[in-house]
Amino acid sequence: MKITLSLEKTSSSDISIMVDALRASTTITIAMDKFDTIIPSFSPEEAKSIAKRTGGILAGERMGAKIEGFDVGNSPVDIKNLNTDSKTLILTTSNGTRILKDMDSTVLIGCFLNARAVGKTCLKIAEDKNLEHIDVVMAGWKGEFAIEDFLASGEILYWISKELSEKKDYKKNFEISGYAKEAILASRDFEEVKRVIKSTESASRLRKLGYGKDIDFSLKKNISENVAIFENDVLKLFKND
Repeated sequence: MKITLSLEKTSSSDISIMVDALRASTTITIAMDKFDTIIPSFSPEEAKSIAKRTGGILAGERMGAKIEGFDVGNSPVDIKNLNTDSKTLILTTSNGTRILKDMDSTVLIGCFLNARAVGKTCLKIAEDKNLEHIDVVMAGWKGEFAIEDFLASGEILYWISKELSEKKDYKKNFEISGYAKEAILASRDFEEVKRVIKSTESASRLRKLGYGKDIDFSLKKNISENVAIFENDVLKLFKND
């Protein structure tokens, strides 16, 4: 078993975990409590077209701000509190949804909220399908490294490595890249993790837009068992049958 960490583009044709901690991954994870289907869209125009066809709720942002005419932004807190009968969400974001289209593998969505759950789920899928490479993929910001994604990835990688180290069949037969090990080490002091993330440009941008509540919510660890899987161009809740 090979475990790696990448930025924007996956290095695995087996399993990829997309991480956009502030906020797409968090939004998707919590939205699975409310919606049966999330349709990622790569432009606001495409999102509007899909909404007309499906009757779904429109959610999205550009540069962090809610897109004009949309029902809600890319806000996990606002979506958690949204009152709707619709079971379909159409989501377009600056980074997270954009990189999904280039992933030719089994794709899961990870964040702080579901780090332990997504770690366990990716290993179950690997075992069931006899897959050998799990790549955690940081969404970043406009093609650049974003430390919040690095630290959230470290939390996910910690749970993957912990699960593997406890499995007799894998105990001596898994390899974690140096970059992934660095992320694990960086994520271990969670008070420092929170301090660093709250001081990032991403967090500052969100606070200026009035989304400070999303930062605090996105930094809640392991409060959700939801793991979204991207198949046939839609996100659905992975069901552990």
